Amino acid sequence: MFETAELGSRISRNEFERELPQLRVDLVNAHFDLRGADFTVLIVIVGDDQRGVSAVVNRLNEWMDARFIQTHVFGAPTEEELQRPRNWRYWRALPGRGELAIYTGAFALDTITERLKGVIDDVEFDRRIDHMASFERELFDDGALVVKFWIHLPRKALKKRLRKSGGKDGKGLDDVDQLVFDAYDELRPLSERVLRRTDSSGAPWHVVEGSDARYRDLTVARTIRGAVLERLAQPPAPPQVTPARAARSAASDNTVLDTVDLGARLDRASYKEQRAELQDRLRRLSQRARERGVASVALFEGWDAAGKGGVIRRVSTAMDVADYRIVAVRPPTEEELARHYLWRFWRQLPRAGRMLVFDRSWYGRVLVERVEALVPEPVWRRAYREINDFEEQIVERGIPLFKFWLHIDPDEQLRRFRQREQTPYKKYKITDEDYRNRARWDDYVAAVNEMVQRTSTELAPWTLVPSNDKRFARAMVLRTICEGLAERVDQP
Repeated sequence: MFETAELGSRISRNEFERELPQLRVDLVNAHFDLRGADFTVLIVIVGDDQRGVSAVVNRLNEWMDARFIQTHVFGAPTEEELQRPRNWRYWRALPGRGELAIYTGAFALDTITERLKGVIDDVEFDRRIDHMASFERELFDDGALVVKFWIHLPRKALKKRLRKSGGKDGKGLDDVDQLVFDAYDELRPLSERVLRRTDSSGAPWHVVEGSDARYRDLTVARTIRGAVLERLAQPPAPPQVTPARAARSAASDNTVLDTVDLGARLDRASYKEQRAELQDRLRRLSQRARERGVASVALFEGWDAAGKGGVIRRVSTAMDVADYRIVAVRPPTEEELARHYLWRFWRQLPRAGRMLVFDRSWYGRVLVERVEALVPEPVWRRAYREINDFEEQIVERGIPLFKFWLHIDPDEQLRRFRQREQTPYKKYKITDEDYRNRARWDDYVAAVNEMVQRTSTELAPWTLVPSNDKRFARAMVLRTICEGLAERVDQP
């Protein structure tokens, strides 16, 4: 992939100075027009020529309005970043619609250098490439404009730089340039592998020769101008409306929820004994998790009035308040709507030693947003793939992930609705929306069935909790979390 970036391409000073004024005007105007647009612009600038990469980023901040460019230089991961999945820092820095950001530094290059040094093997190398490709695909599927540059320095140009730096064997270069010089032949196939597997129609790589600074800078700026102007010229996509999914056609259709034993019961005395034992065990496990720096995530989905709040209280009261955090997911804010829907969940991921509890979660995309036709069908259908990749990265980081669906039958739900209406301190829990959702019961059954089918994986399985009896449900959840945490914190 580097042959076209080793041709000795150059631009004369006269051509550079002749074109630059209009190019800068076009860039500034396009950047200004972008502020009212409904898409994000993410510019990735990396490569084996680190000096060239830095120079290009500086040029863009000089030629455009640096006040409105979010420049993120990703160096070695900080302690905070090391506690989360690798892509956490890239998601956290994600710009909103109408904004432009530059990612440079470790993006892609850290994976290549770690493989070169033997820190990771081929399996981990390929896994990281897959997650990198998924991240980019999720962005452009969401409407972002992703423009990627690899600044390449041919071997001949590197030797010339070495001579100018005052050393014959890399002396005078920084650590990255030294690594490139010492392992040029090994680095190239690894770089090509990353570029080849992350190159796509939605986020293609532009490999730019870095031998001549004028050619390099002008080529990058021209490409950005062309990409942004072309996108701005496109008419806004018409709003897509997807009719609500039809209910199951026949009552005999089997779903995964039909396998849940709603007759499961636990008498009061047995529950009291099990709850005390399980909460004590969870308290001890959460303390060990804190000491060993093991984070965990538990999410709760289920029918309205299925008992999510009561279960969460039994989990949280077993732990020290410093060892957990509860996030009650509500409709997205304006800031959250300006980004990919997973952004608000990525940035919540817990630091080492803490449990994060979600009351509702990212599964809203394939449940309520699907059933209520809040997003078009292609959008919620691709969410299964996006969710699986997200959860895979969580678990690969060593973070246990617990996913619970609390299941009740329609008669039990109606009984609880009426009980809430007659209980003063529970009246706030029941709204007209609860009854409206109840009317779509069969649609939600179909959505839950497909959700479990497509996202219950070996790494992140669903636990379907019989919840007609609240005591049984609470004990089952506590036991499941204890067993999962024990597998992680009791490892040698």
